[in-house]
Amino acid sequence: MTDSPDQPTEVFSRRAAREGTAKASAPKGGIRAIIAKHPRVWLFSAIGVVFLLLASGSLFAGIAAGSSKVEAVPLPTESAPPPRTQPTAVPAGTHLRTCSISSAAAQADLGTLVGTVINSTTGEVLFDRSGTTANTPANVNQLLAAANAIKLLGASTQLSTKVVDGSSPGTIVLVGGGDPTLSTSSDTVYDGAPRMSDLATAAMSAYKLKHPTDPITTIVLDTSLWSVSDNWDDTWPSSERANGYMPYIVPLMVDGDRDDPSDQESARGEDPVMRAAQAFVSAAGLSGVTFTTGSATSATVLAEVKSQPISTLVGQMLTNGDNALAEMLTRVASKVTGLGGSSASIAQMIPLTLKGLGLDTTGLVSRDGSGESSANLVPPRLVAQLMQKVRANESDLGAIYAGMPVAGQTGDLYDRFTGDNAVAAGKVVAVVGWITNERSLGGVINAADGTPLAFAFYALGDVISSDTKQALDTLATAAYTCGDNLSNN
Repeated sequence: MTDSPDQPTEVFSRRAAREGTAKASAPKGGIRAIIAKHPRVWLFSAIGVVFLLLASGSLFAGIAAGSSKVEAVPLPTESAPPPRTQPTAVPAGTHLRTCSISSAAAQADLGTLVGTVINSTTGEVLFDRSGTTANTPANVNQLLAAANAIKLLGASTQLSTKVVDGSSPGTIVLVGGGDPTLSTSSDTVYDGAPRMSDLATAAMSAYKLKHPTDPITTIVLDTSLWSVSDNWDDTWPSSERANGYMPYIVPLMVDGDRDDPSDQESARGEDPVMRAAQAFVSAAGLSGVTFTTGSATSATVLAEVKSQPISTLVGQMLTNGDNALAEMLTRVASKVTGLGGSSASIAQMIPLTLKGLGLDTTGLVSRDGSGESSANLVPPRLVAQLMQKVRANESDLGAIYAGMPVAGQTGDLYDRFTGDNAVAAGKVVAVVGWITNERSLGGVINAADGTPLAFAFYALGDVISSDTKQALDTLATAAYTCGDNLSNN
């Protein structure tokens, strides 16, 4: 094929023929023909170009007029952003808890409720009503006294009552060691208690060997462990003695100074030391002796009897809320640790002991060991956190758990957790408290899902009555049912 000026026209014509177009050849005339064909498009394009050129000219003119010298503007330097702090570990997810005990906590018989429930394994607070605010704990305070006794005295320590040879023939000294369980009877509320008869028999045998020709005419009563005048707190109702809840707190007594050794709530006397002295004389078969007071000076011990270990005494105290044991153990601990054994020393001693166990004692006021004083102030969360350590047997505190009442089975809880609350019988291990305008419950709930819950509930106010016991049981049962799903709502 030879080149020809008409070849493009021929090609276009063929394409047009294929596409069915009406035109068989390209338009002629070049750019002029195109303008002629589209005059408006070209007109507007030309105007736009002219406007752009005019605008550019004005811009450069303005720059020239405003500055005779063009200065280079330094570009900002861009500093690298500080590295982001990376978490060392991805936080664990929060357990969404849905089980509420708010209705049980709102029972009218509870008056004003304050309390705390924590997961004893993790320490997480599951339920709280003013739990960090110090309030009167009633006899739940004995949990603090128990921890104090075990920590300062030791779980295996025993309390001694002794008879020591006197400074002259015919004289012996009966030395009180702070053991309120020393008993005149085998039928006593204190199982395994030492017997006054054993002490008297052993002392008479040893004395006769040493002084075969000198009958005993004088018995010195040594109550120097602490002052016998420091025997009663003025915040305790005096009716507690007649009602059988508290004796005078002196270093020498028998049967917790009960009229009836076998009755936990038997009336108490007016002179515990003399009751003990007369019990010794009767057991020794003596008569016509004179009693004096003083301190032993001889190193010759004629006889000695010992109490059960502190761990056992703590259990006997907590099982029945024994105020005599609580106060005596607290005083002995004060004496042993160099604080003198006074009632005033308790305010310093118990907080120091609990701090030593790693507990936060903010707000704590310790007036006594028993909880009988309305001047005691203990945050419920402190009790719950102590129970967490008790359950874990930290510092031998497991002896406390072993000695506490069990719901529906033992001690002060043997007849509680009945009816709808029977589901928690055997699962709540707790100490009860009751003073004017308050009932309390504190310990461990072994929940239905297997979670151990450490708790303390105080019911406060004028509406408090015997019905409050069941209301507290209902609240504890509700927590038992919820377990680790317990919500603070």
